[in-house]
Amino acid sequence: MNDWNVVVSVFQDGFTRTLQTLGTLGEVDRTPYYNILLVKTDDPIRLLEALELKTEEVPALYDAISRVAPAMERFSFASADDFKEKAAPILKAWSTRLAGQSFHARLHRRGGRQELPSPDIEKFIDDAVIAATRVAGKTATVSFDDPDAVIAVDTVDDQAGLALWTRDDLARHRLLRPE
Repeated sequence: MNDWNVVVSVFQDGFTRTLQTLGTLGEVDRTPYYNILLVKTDDPIRLLEALELKTEEVPALYDAISRVAPAMERFSFASADDFKEKAAPILKAWSTRLAGQSFHARLHRRGGRQELPSPDIEKFIDDAVIAATRVAGKTATVSFDDPDAVIAVDTVDDQAGLALWTRDDLARHRLLRPE
């Protein structure tokens, strides 16, 4: 599935349970990657909220899900340079929300022929946001200790999904877990 907008990581014992539940909420597909499911839905945040409600009804489902990663922005890329070129305008747009804030980036990479070293891509994201806030006459700082926001990046082969989560978002949505 190349048009996914949510990546779901599950624990081994909960794969079937999670797959069945997700099937009631959106178009779900297995991947060749261990315990990784892709979902296509009209509203990724609504899917996250519906899944969280289901975990309250069935606590074993909560224990089955490692992480839910809705994508706010998505794109295909052919190389690390292509990734950076396509991510840059998204990060520039998000920099206004990050001005005066602390943040950091997290990359979860699955497959792909491209060389996307996590530390390099995370540093690129951090630097791009800091540079964009400086151009606007503001500041942003990288912090791994209780940041105001996290930029979560999930790649599956040559597809990338990016999301910006505030501290409030992370407190409200128990299944996000961007780390």
